[in-house]
Amino acid sequence: MASGEERYQEFAPPPALRPFVRVIWTYAAPDPSPTIQRIAPDGCPELIFDLGAPYAEQGDDGEFRLQPSALFAGQMTRPLVMRPTGPTELVAVRFEPDGARGFLGRPLSEATDRRLDMVACLAGFVAPAGDPTGQVAAIARWLDAQRRGADWTIDPAIRAEIEDAAAERPAPARSPSEQRALQRRFADRVGVSPRLLRSIFRFRRVFDHAADPDRAESWLAAGLEAGYFDQPQMARDFRRFLGCTATDWAREQHELARAIASQTYKPPPPHPV
Repeated sequence: MASGEERYQEFAPPPALRPFVRVIWTYAAPDPSPTIQRIAPDGCPELIFDLGAPYAEQGDDGEFRLQPSALFAGQMTRPLVMRPTGPTELVAVRFEPDGARGFLGRPLSEATDRRLDMVACLAGFVAPAGDPTGQVAAIARWLDAQRRGADWTIDPAIRAEIEDAAAERPAPARSPSEQRALQRRFADRVGVSPRLLRSIFRFRRVFDHAADPDRAESWLAAGLEAGYFDQPQMARDFRRFLGCTATDWAREQHELARAIASQTYKPPPPHPV
């Protein structure tokens, strides 16, 4: 990587981790702009290890506080607002929406809209700076050791519901008691309700269809392609999930926020671990 060059890469997880992990990604920005970054929900919890200067996250009181160097980010129902504090280098695991229950060891609802400190959990983990392939291999080995040492499982009914939501297939008819049972299992395995997960998936599809994010008409066309009825409906979700309008986000967001938004639901990455 040339000096000062920003880098974002995604890697497919090794076979043993694929039921649980969607992608492993790395990011580096040696000289990031000190601007606020808005990260939208994407339906996937993440484990993030920071090799560089930590990000500062905005709390409910408006104050910015440093994130821990290793954290677990649960499901999000609102935007994550943060800013870099220096040279940035990350290696991260993006779990499947229901893939982190075994790793976390407790209901995912306990991590929703929270960033949990994982510094003690990753004590002793070492990733080579400036080497994305080495970083990914290291985190994959470490995570697979965690998998082998615990009972990681997938609930077939929850996974089927997630796959239906991702494919925009309608949910099957259920009795009220069946729906409540499904919601309880979602709270445990996913951290948000089936309905909210579908809303998040629809919102993230907008970024796949935005041919020219700097033009308002491109966002409208993208919203219709993603499944919105009209512009006001999409605008409400932008306020809900990003805290701003589509054009404001396109004008203001750079670096990590834009990289994640443009890549999250693209085809599987070409780089195997």
